[in-house]
Amino acid sequence: MGILAELLLLALGWLAEILLQLLFEVLAEMGWRVVRAPFARERELPPWVVVPGYAVFGAAAGGLSLLVFPLAYLHGDVARIANLVVAPLVAGVVMSAVGAWRRRRGQALLRLDSFAYGALFALAFALVRWRFADLG
Repeated sequence: MGILAELLLLALGWLAEILLQLLFEVLAEMGWRVVRAPFARERELPPWVVVPGYAVFGAAAGGLSLLVFPLAYLHGDVARIANLVVAPLVAGVVMSAVGAWRRRRGQALLRLDSFAYGALFALAFALVRWRFADLG
């Protein structure tokens, strides 16, 4: 029974970390739309300018998440390192789906509505939580 309980706690920890990242990513996407609207330009900035911005934005969101949720949901080293791969991949897939949904509705897309930028944001978020979250 002890192993089953530990596996359940591990699964719930991963789910909590992924949901936390997705929550902050969706909030960031919504906020980015509001902030971007007055500054919309005809020509988009090149990726070499935008990529560091999304990484910093993701890291900042990770830092803000620590103010609200300071404890790490995953405690084992292997699980925490695996989360650095799993959570960004899941977030990238979810943001890609959000982008496809917006495209079908004829809505303007942000770069965050793609797999690569969604995963980048989530990776920066996860790295901050991996380094600074309280292991309790």
